[in-house]
Amino acid sequence: MLILAILALSLTANAANAVYKRVGDEVGTPAGAVIDQKTGDTIFLATIRELYVYPKMKFRNKRQEQFYWRTVRDVKKTLPYAKMLAKEMEQTDALMKQMNRKQQKKFWKQYEKLLFARYEDDFRHMTASQGQMLMLLVDRETDRTSYECIKLFKGSVTAMFWQGIAKMFGNDLKAEYDGNDKDKIVERVINLVEAGQL
Repeated sequence: MLILAILALSLTANAANAVYKRVGDEVGTPAGAVIDQKTGDTIFLATIRELYVYPKMKFRNKRQEQFYWRTVRDVKKTLPYAKMLAKEMEQTDALMKQMNRKQQKKFWKQYEKLLFARYEDDFRHMTASQGQMLMLLVDRETDRTSYECIKLFKGSVTAMFWQGIAKMFGNDLKAEYDGNDKDKIVERVINLVEAGQL
């Protein structure tokens, strides 16, 4: 144990006095390495992903446990789509800002057909709870509710129509994501899924 402590202190002292040059962009050098310019020693660096530690889940009853595992299933299914939709919206938003109203309508008509052809089958096979989760995660990723997204691209009349349909099925397109309060379990699941821990 004493030997390990002495070794650690000597390495720390050497590291404090060293002048490092980051390498990895030069041809023939390994990415993620630094070279001590005084001694010429190469130190390899590795980045590890974040590790989340939460208290163990304690379920009051079987129903609560089923809700949790359904949330895990729904997040795993819908998170990639929410991220993809956020990326698509960002690109589309930038393109549409460069167009006049007539060009925007024409572009959106063609783009909508493309999106339907690409994703309609996937969305049709989602459960109602996965549809709700997707709406929440779109808000999380874009900072816009589903209602605001529809209004932005299709207009307020269409947004109100779809809000009415959603309400008939017990959903709300205006629901906002709140990872610190009402959606904290969802946020926990997202963090664990993204870190590969779940």
